[in-house]
Amino acid sequence: MKIRTRIAPSPTGPLHMGNARTALFSYLFSKKEGGDFIVRVEDTDKERSEPKWERDALENLEWLGLNWDEGPTFTKDRGSFGPYRQSERTGIYKEYLEKLLKEKRAYWCFCTTEELDAQRQDLVSRGETPRYSGRCRGLSIPEQEKNRSDGKSAVIRFVIDPRKITFKDIIREEVSFDMALSGDIVIAKNMETPLYNFTVVIDDELMQITHVIRGEDHISNTPKQILIKEALLFKGKIQYAHIPLLLAEDRTKLSKRHGDNSVTKFREEGYLPEAIVNFLVLLGWNPGGEKEIFTLKELIAEFSLDRVHKGGAVFNLQRLDWINGFYIRQKNTKELAEMIVPYLKEAGLLSQNGEEKEFHLHIQKSQPYTIQETGEGVSLDFLADVVALYQERLKKLSEITQLADFFFTKELEYEKELLSWKGAENTAIIASLGRSQEVLSSLKEGEWKKEKIEEMLLLEAEAAGDRGSLLWPLRVSLTGKKASAGPFEVAAVLGKEKTLARITQAQEKL
Repeated sequence: MKIRTRIAPSPTGPLHMGNARTALFSYLFSKKEGGDFIVRVEDTDKERSEPKWERDALENLEWLGLNWDEGPTFTKDRGSFGPYRQSERTGIYKEYLEKLLKEKRAYWCFCTTEELDAQRQDLVSRGETPRYSGRCRGLSIPEQEKNRSDGKSAVIRFVIDPRKITFKDIIREEVSFDMALSGDIVIAKNMETPLYNFTVVIDDELMQITHVIRGEDHISNTPKQILIKEALLFKGKIQYAHIPLLLAEDRTKLSKRHGDNSVTKFREEGYLPEAIVNFLVLLGWNPGGEKEIFTLKELIAEFSLDRVHKGGAVFNLQRLDWINGFYIRQKNTKELAEMIVPYLKEAGLLSQNGEEKEFHLHIQKSQPYTIQETGEGVSLDFLADVVALYQERLKKLSEITQLADFFFTKELEYEKELLSWKGAENTAIIASLGRSQEVLSSLKEGEWKKEKIEEMLLLEAEAAGDRGSLLWPLRVSLTGKKASAGPFEVAAVLGKEKTLARITQAQEKL
């Protein structure tokens, strides 16, 4: 059979990095085998599901390059296995619920929350595993119908066969569960609101899914789903692979208490899609060598589930930063210039065609750009020169606003003491800045290039006997920062007029 994998996000919140990694593993496995990758939206939780979270999941999967063959917005063979939103498949689920109820493989349960709590406490007090007692299983169909017509609150429970279920997991090998410890499970709130363990079995069968790749927190659901599959007489063969959970650096399960781990958050901070893909695949998968950098194409060729670890994978942000920095360094400066525009706009440093400040993930390439504070127009080439100064040290694109903000301000704000080199007095610093100003003023049109600026200033610095006494106050006067790119590079990008003006401002500050 053709390999068919799926990712089934629930639109009750943003797509997080754990979901993205599961999608990536499913995508890579199917593509390596020449199969299909399906996106199915599990939105049966009507109270919590929102269209914006569906958009979030689909946009981020697309941004990561995990293009699906079938899903809510696209299918190669339109209509074959859809619809791909569970909310649009209610009629299908209802048909199978009726089948199970008719065959007494499911029943209406009328136990109240208080009664269920009492059952649970009784079992715990006797040292037994909490589970449903089966109290309503013996009700006849007429009794069930009467209770419903009387308006009693009810759910639909599936009759669990109390036997041992064993299945082979691709990653964890043979796994067994004693279902006598489970008790009958709820599979629907009512005929219009089926629940996860029920709907997933039907969808996987009807969509001909061959491999279910998901987090190990779902492993206890697998025997329940196998029993439902058997009760419905489904014939499709599914292989399961339960991948390790993502762990925080304290080795507990990565969760909201460790911060926002949504893909959108990392995207907005300036992590590149290729870096996130590269990082996520190494969380739980061993490439079998020392190589750490992989393109998506290379991953499709090399990925295999037999090299996925059983143990949890630690989400190491420093490693992600390193990988992202690597990919940033591979970009040409014009590409990077376009990429940093949204961050400069968000920080209020840059505007475009007079628009109001707003963050755009999707870059608008129209020009000109305008420095917000001065109204001065700047070109993409200027932005490319700016980002080139920091390309080697950027770990994420959003850092550009802190590193290079001085290029987009009229007057720099910094403490005058920062201008002092080794405790030099104000008069000495003013004199030093005057020498730099004199040297730079002498450069003719066409000479204002980094190499010429460096040549002339180094001659003056050598003559001073201590390079720092000339170059430190000059660099601070141009950037207002304790650490920044060098004065030659900064002056070359700022231009002669701004460079001389900032030196004057520094002297006036002193």
